[in-house]
Amino acid sequence: MTGEAVGGEAAAVGQAPVAGPVPAVGQVPVVGDGVREESSRRKQMLVRALIYIAGTHLFAGFVILLFAVGGRH
Repeated sequence: MTGEAVGGEAAAVGQAPVAGPVPAVGQVPVVGDGVREESSRRKQMLVRALIYIAGTHLFAGFVILLFAVGGRH
C-alpha cells in the first residue's frame, strides 16, 4: 500500500494515515474525551491504591504494637 492514494491523500512510505486534523508546530493538540477519561481513571486508581497500601501498613503496625505491648508482663 506504499505510494497508493488513501482517502484522497497520498500516504508516505511506512506511515499510516492520520485521523483528524494535525496541529501546527507550537500548537497544543486537542485531547479527546477517551484519553482524558483514561488518565483520570488511572489517577483515581493510583490514589485508591495509595490509600489501601497506607491503610494496610497502619493496621499491620497497630497489630505489631499490640503484640509488643501484650508481650510485656
